[in-house]
Amino acid sequence: MRQSRLIIPTLVLLTGIACGGNDELQRVIAIDGSSTVFPIAEAVAEEFQLAVPGARVTVGISGTGGGFSKFCSGETDIADASRPIKQVEIDACRAAGIEFIELPIAYDGIAVVVNPRNDWMNSVTVDQLQSMWSPDAQRNLTRWNQIDAEWPDEELHLFGPGADSGTFDYFTEVIVGDSGASRGDFTSSENDNVLVQGVSTDALALGFFGLAYYEENRERLKLIAVDDENDDNGVGPIDVSAETVRNGTYEPLSRPVFIYVSTVALERMEVAAFVDYFLTESVGLIREVGYVPLSDSEYGLVRNRVAAGTTGSVFADAAANVTLESLLSLGS
Repeated sequence: MRQSRLIIPTLVLLTGIACGGNDELQRVIAIDGSSTVFPIAEAVAEEFQLAVPGARVTVGISGTGGGFSKFCSGETDIADASRPIKQVEIDACRAAGIEFIELPIAYDGIAVVVNPRNDWMNSVTVDQLQSMWSPDAQRNLTRWNQIDAEWPDEELHLFGPGADSGTFDYFTEVIVGDSGASRGDFTSSENDNVLVQGVSTDALALGFFGLAYYEENRERLKLIAVDDENDDNGVGPIDVSAETVRNGTYEPLSRPVFIYVSTVALERMEVAAFVDYFLTESVGLIREVGYVPLSDSEYGLVRNRVAAGTTGSVFADAAANVTLESLLSLGS
């Protein structure tokens, strides 16, 4: 569905809000969802509130799934997500009369990390990750030397995002082969800082979470290069970084991240201003907190979705290996 909408330049919207009296500013812009997207949303919210004295933006962390649950029940205006919305979530929003606009806002890579005292592992293959994390690994693969005979005969301690996390969904989909399929005997948390703490204090640990959390804690963690074992791309193990995420060589653990905005919320001046600010002023903040901005042409296509009021998800029926720019062009 498309709704006619004119994007008002950010500065005009901000001026209108600042001069509009307290009634407009007393209405909180409520955001919740992905812990991966949280650093971006929090940074943009802080800058927006400085630019618009009196504006109030709250940013929660319930995980991507938890964020969509709140969003599709009308509790929040914007959902942060580290994966595209699922069909079951689309159906829940539709049942509640919630229409949304899907807005990719950056790229992220999933970092695989171990404790710095780990002196036996510098890289890992996708097959090895699959053997660690698949459902049938529970109670069957519990020691490091079961993955590689040259690794120590010591317990394997795994740390990862919880089941409500979009990062968990994405990781299990591309590594295990089925979104949400995983062994259950690992330490999980929707808060990536908890995972950082776990891996950084356990010499036998391995974990995964968004690149930004590794960048913030690189002195406490050891980054592991990932080998997709794809002879076609001509590369071996690759470290996650802004460059390897941007150029597409860090496969398969890189992906776009999103905000989803309710069309009803977007009718409010302060929400429209915040979304416009997000899409025009956030590139420096995205880099600052450790993520990879979209290209100028991709941001242009994303802004066009808001201008046209284009609802729904471009990922609902997307074919594999289609670029984000191609999807946005098809959906515009």
